Amino acid sequence: MEWFIGVCVGILFMSWWFLMKKKKNNEKIPKGNSGWPLIGETLDFIASCYSSRPVTFMENRKSIYGDVFKTNILGSNLIISTDPEVNKVILHNQKNIFIPAYPKSIRELMGEHSILQLNGIKHKKLHSLIAVFLKSPQFKARITTDIEHSVKQCLASWTNKTIYIQDEVKKITFPILNKVLMSVGPGEDLDLLKREFEAFIKGLICLPIKFPGTTLYKSLKAKERMMKLVRKIVEERKKQIMDSNEVNDVVDVLLRGKDELSQSSSSSNLELEMISQNIIEMMIPGEETLPTAMTLALKFLSDSPLALSKLMEENMELKKQKTDNSEDYTWTDYMSLPFTQNVISETLRMANIVNGIWRKAVQNVKIKGYLIPKDWSVMACLITVHLDSKNYENPFKFDPWRWEKIEVLASNIRFAPFGGGHRLCPGLELSRLELSIFFHHLVTTYRWVAENDEIVYFPTVKMKKKLPIRVQPINS
Repeated sequence: MEWFIGVCVGILFMSWWFLMKKKKNNEKIPKGNSGWPLIGETLDFIASCYSSRPVTFMENRKSIYGDVFKTNILGSNLIISTDPEVNKVILHNQKNIFIPAYPKSIRELMGEHSILQLNGIKHKKLHSLIAVFLKSPQFKARITTDIEHSVKQCLASWTNKTIYIQDEVKKITFPILNKVLMSVGPGEDLDLLKREFEAFIKGLICLPIKFPGTTLYKSLKAKERMMKLVRKIVEERKKQIMDSNEVNDVVDVLLRGKDELSQSSSSSNLELEMISQNIIEMMIPGEETLPTAMTLALKFLSDSPLALSKLMEENMELKKQKTDNSEDYTWTDYMSLPFTQNVISETLRMANIVNGIWRKAVQNVKIKGYLIPKDWSVMACLITVHLDSKNYENPFKFDPWRWEKIEVLASNIRFAPFGGGHRLCPGLELSRLELSIFFHHLVTTYRWVAENDEIVYFPTVKMKKKLPIRVQPINS
């Protein structure tokens, strides 16, 4: 009988201990609301994205639960951080306590070898190879000339007619990026990639259902057709690379980096599949993020005559200087225009093309008194930080002059349009260059009138009517 009583007491004690431990942990998990069964708070989240204030969902919950709160979106428990300091820990991930965690549709489309999903040494090596190439002087000189040619050619085709800027700028960005990635020029291959990529990109944010006829199914089929062409290009280049030391594009970089990575770790081999998958993933800025930035910049400038006038004045001065001295433009010329860079920074702050970074905790993580439980997803919300009056005065006002007092550094935890830490976008300088060249030749050669339009934030950031504008040469 005594042993029975002892066992009962032991069980009661252990039950009490586990209960108290669970209660203690629950008290530290950020407060919030899980919403409805299965769908959670997904409908509220989507509704706010369709409004003129996409941060409404975040702001409402911040006011109730604080800067870090829990919710449930698309059936998954999620902790959302609108705190810049918490976001910094998540993005920099110093102790590898987080791994990438994106919605199922994105994981399906990108594949297991995607740089978006890679972690550890594989990601570090792949990221480094691409970043070093994009910063090389030879690449900078060549790509500056290529972008100038593409921009001038495209702008000339817009003259004296109404165009939909959101579609037209892709004729600049997509060919340029494919030249950087694979040296693919105008022709059948580029046309196929453009056509299939438009179908592919639609599946990034969609229901993860793969039945024939669904968006995800169509996107996966489009990727298969692109993969066939990209594999062919990579295989042909692999044969040619033995006879040349030139590095002309990202395919060359990854093929040469394959041996380097295999020496450091047998698990870090860049196989054909990995190279091909990542080439397709890296097309996204040319079809989605960069064209959106260009489009929204024209929207903001059209609504801000003083900013447009200042931008024109600065670029006219550079044009006169280059014309008088009969000099070619360089990468440095474009990147050293202070107000132009301020316009770009302000556009990126307000556009929030990437509104959040998704991660998953591989262990219980404590940040600033918050507990992020193991296996929970967490989103470092960038849009709320960028549009918070505590971080920026009049945050919904387009004000490029504010950047005269703010440093645009990777260490600025309140400005992270390109992510942060070891996952900082390796193409951030190239993106700024392309925007700078586009602005320069547009405002020094043309004028435009934009129709009224509004920004939509779901499923991705875009203009509701694709921003129709009418373009005319300045001298007319």
